[in-house]
Amino acid sequence: MELTRRSFIKKSSYVAVAGLSIPAYLKSAISGVSANDKMNVALIGCRGMGWSNLMDFMPHKEVQCVALCDIDKSVLDSRGKELSGMQQTKFDLYNDYRHILDRKDVDAVIIGTPDHWHCLQFVDTCKAGKHVYVEKPISNSIAECDVMVAAAQKYDRIVQVGQQQRSARLWKEMVDYLHSGILGRIGRVHVWANFNYAAIPNRVPDSEVPEGVDFQRWLGPAPDRTFNKNRFHGLWRMFWDYGGGLMTDWGVHLLDMVLWAMNINSMPNSIQGSGGNFLFPEGAHETFDTQSVQYKFDDFMLTWENNAGIESGPYGKNYGIAFIGTNGTLVANRDDWQVYPERDKIASKTVKADYQDHKDHVTNFLSCVKNGDKKTACPIETGSLSAKYAHLGNIASRIKGVTLQYDDVKKSFNQPEANKYLKPSYRKPWVFPKV
Repeated sequence: MELTRRSFIKKSSYVAVAGLSIPAYLKSAISGVSANDKMNVALIGCRGMGWSNLMDFMPHKEVQCVALCDIDKSVLDSRGKELSGMQQTKFDLYNDYRHILDRKDVDAVIIGTPDHWHCLQFVDTCKAGKHVYVEKPISNSIAECDVMVAAAQKYDRIVQVGQQQRSARLWKEMVDYLHSGILGRIGRVHVWANFNYAAIPNRVPDSEVPEGVDFQRWLGPAPDRTFNKNRFHGLWRMFWDYGGGLMTDWGVHLLDMVLWAMNINSMPNSIQGSGGNFLFPEGAHETFDTQSVQYKFDDFMLTWENNAGIESGPYGKNYGIAFIGTNGTLVANRDDWQVYPERDKIASKTVKADYQDHKDHVTNFLSCVKNGDKKTACPIETGSLSAKYAHLGNIASRIKGVTLQYDDVKKSFNQPEANKYLKPSYRKPWVFPKV
């Protein structure tokens, strides 16, 4: 039987609601300004990027946070103490996100949970009539991308995907420069991302679930398995059931800039990939510490590489993009972009970042919600496209030795063995969402 939000809440024996397990410092919180003057937001997933997102919401005078949700009580209590020092208005703590969605006073929800949870929480949030700021990648599979786009469209929700480079002056100016044609014909775009955190060199044994952690709720629709700290806070994205390694973590950001700059709004002609754990063969990570992917188009080639566990790379940058043109090469990352002329055909150029992209991204979302404008800087369709490219790269690397073509209308690959990676099997009682 499908588990709905309301039936779950009625049957659950473990529900953290205001007044039951709320610390005393919250019970005395003062009532806030009228809802007519405020935008009420709630956060699901309080430990990492979700909290960072909320911190850029809070400086806006119209914003008040009315609820926090997390499956780790220590994280939830700690964040509650921090939030109580930022605002005078009352807020509630929950360990099940569906309580937030039942509240009529919530205008917008920030989803900062692990990737394998994004789809369910996003679709439920749209159905509940809330606007959404969802972390990237929007999902952990291609099929989830599609149902999330459908949900936002059907329920007419305003969505901002946390690909903040879409709001950055640095990247906008880079795209304008490339669209001007100054760099000449671009035949290759190379993307790389090398980060220490993406390799887990040392294995540790399974252990008891930490006190205060609802691990079954953390697993959610993912397969049941024992607790291991290498698969939990901060490291979960290096395991296929929850994330996609550097390809989905950094790939969605960097590939998104390529798709924008090269005016790509559809699938590539073909994808080839290879990957393995060659740098740390005894490591705990499942996702690849060494990976290469090639995407082919009619008139250029896009290549991706990552090396996890190291932090050096081309042009002295551990991550970046190189647009290689007939008149020169443009190299970019979040710090700057630089033009290296080809035999003095064009002028060299350097543009520095102002590092306001995340703040501007949140401001853009809030403005769109207030004005009823669904054309955010990074709507769900944009987030879906870059997430699909990242998933295509991982699928091609997991199949190995074949050239894949993906039909985004028929929702299938030319190689049937790749289709098994399109849609996850949700663990009961969780059910893949329908729109």
